[in-house]
Amino acid sequence: MSEDVLLIVEDDLALARALSRSFERRGYEVHHCADYEAMETLLQRVSPGYAVVDLKLVGRSGLDCVKTLSEHDPDMRIVVLTGFASIATAVEAVKLGARHYLPKPANTDDIEKAFERVEGDASVPLDGRPTSLKNLEWERIHQTLVDSEFNISETARRLGMHRRTLARKLEKRRLT
Repeated sequence: MSEDVLLIVEDDLALARALSRSFERRGYEVHHCADYEAMETLLQRVSPGYAVVDLKLVGRSGLDCVKTLSEHDPDMRIVVLTGFASIATAVEAVKLGARHYLPKPANTDDIEKAFERVEGDASVPLDGRPTSLKNLEWERIHQTLVDSEFNISETARRLGMHRRTLARKLEKRRLT
């Protein structure tokens, strides 16, 4: 493992470029892969100490990347970034070897702080705001969208709602 080598697995090229430039200014040697297969190829010649992984990639999921990276080097500091945050994927990412799970947009400072997290924080207040019905509905819609590979008609069928109703809900709360 090379302590100053960072791997970014991100299919959004603009975000990947911005993160790469920012981390390079901080002294990291940055490598970028847009998908799982490119990451596997890169791991044959590079052993990064850090990795930033997007959860939703074309093809295999970011969770597959986390698992492979963790198996490649259990000491690698992995942070998952996502615009599709859910409790289930956060738990799985950490179980598979991620240090932390951050919602997008996250900046370089947030990511570096997440790399340094070794243990959980028992002082986090437990009396947080309860989840609203709208948020629960959105999480369910989002999970079903992911499960149906973002097929709107299939998602509506699985949720038992009309396709137009689902389309209206999605217009109100855009996926980014």
